[in-house]
Order: sequence, then C-alpha cells, then structure tokens
Amino acid sequence: MSGTVPKKAMVLAAGLGKRMRPITDTMPKPLVKIAGRTLIDRALDMLEGAGIETAVVNVHYRADQMEAHLAGRTAPKIVISDERAQLLDSAGGVIRALPHLGDAPFFILNADTFWLESGTSNLERMALAWEPETMDILLMVADTEQATGHSGSTDYRMDAQGRLTRDRGVEGGVIYAGAIVLHPRIFAGAGNEPQSLNSYFDAAEATGRLFGMRMDGAWITVGTPDAIAPAEAVVMKHAGKSDAG
Repeated sequence: MSGTVPKKAMVLAAGLGKRMRPITDTMPKPLVKIAGRTLIDRALDMLEGAGIETAVVNVHYRADQMEAHLAGRTAPKIVISDERAQLLDSAGGVIRALPHLGDAPFFILNADTFWLESGTSNLERMALAWEPETMDILLMVADTEQATGHSGSTDYRMDAQGRLTRDRGVEGGVIYAGAIVLHPRIFAGAGNEPQSLNSYFDAAEATGRLFGMRMDGAWITVGTPDAIAPAEAVVMKHAGKSDAG
C-alpha cells in the first residue's frame, strides 16, 4: 500500500446539466446547492479535508459563473481548465488538464456526486488502497444500500482482491461512486478530441488493472431536480447523527 495521498486532483465540472433543467437554464449544475452548500464546494471540501493541495476544475457551460464562484476559494488551490471553445467529455477534459496535474497519480471527482463520511476520509482510504504496481485505475465504489439518487443498476462485480469486471445489474454488484485514483501513464499517446473515461476503464479492466475500493458512509448523486429533496434529507439526517455523537 502506498499510503501517500496525491496532492493534486481534478473535478469534472464542465457538463451541460441538461437533466437538471429548468434549474440549469440559469446556472451551471455544480453551483446547485444541496442543504446550503454547492455541489462543487462539497467536492472541493472533500479534497481539502484529505490534504489535496491543488484542484483543477474544468469549465464550459456558464463558465463565467463558475470562475466567479471559485475565485472565492482559498483551499485547495484552484486551477481553471477552460473548455469554453469545445466540451471534451470526461477523459478529454482530463487530458487537456494534464499539464497542471503532473506525472504522479491523482484524484478525479465528479462534481454532481458527493458522499458523507462515516469515519476516515474515503480519499485517504483510496490512497492507502492504491497499488501502482498492479493498478492503473482505482474506483471508489458503493453498494446500492449506500446510495441516494441512483436510479440505475449496479456497474461492476468486484472480486476478493478488489478487481472489477463490468457486469451491469449483477446481484451483489457495486456502483461506480464518482471518485478515481489513476496514473496518468494511461493517457500516453492520447489525442485531444472529446473522449470518455469509460474507454479507459475498459482498457484497464482488459489487462486486469482496474480495481475498486468500497466506500464508507452515504453516497449521493444529484442528477435531476427531484433528486435534491432526498439528497438534502440524507445530509440533514447525517448532520443530526454527527451532532448527537
């Protein structure tokens, strides 16, 4: 186990948020508030809590609003990756940002999912689980019982060593929970066109180098306006437990 928490991360925040309309007619999805805190700040709070020093955030839709909001953030240090000219999808956005992310393993977080910790930081646990000799990608995964707002099936089966195999809907499977540690070597020779991280997940799986770490706590995804109320209910319940204990 490496145990060294990466110092850099990327937050994927450039999407159009079409499923969140009409809220996103006037604002980017990462600025939607859940229990008084924006989605983007909830992601950045988790990075800050785990000691990440620099977070690259990509922007596209209503980018001016994103930049204005992020200008008020002091930790982690924010670097904007500008995709105003062309939306590059998840992997394309990461590839564009690689000059800011360096050649060491780093985190990637989705800006429309977050989680509530139940103990040790899940990002710190991912750092402990990361094995660069055997892994190219490590995904944080959740059981369906831990999830709020997830309307789909499970994504992967996970073996006793944590190795993942894509198998949607399999009984006892796990959900990809929107946080990644990966080594940037996987992008060697990649072009600058729009492309998805899913193809890199599949490539790592094909060589036995895609792994998962089951998270602790409650995982929340906010995809549509009707997902806001259930998300807020879980946050408030968790806050009540924290105050009580």
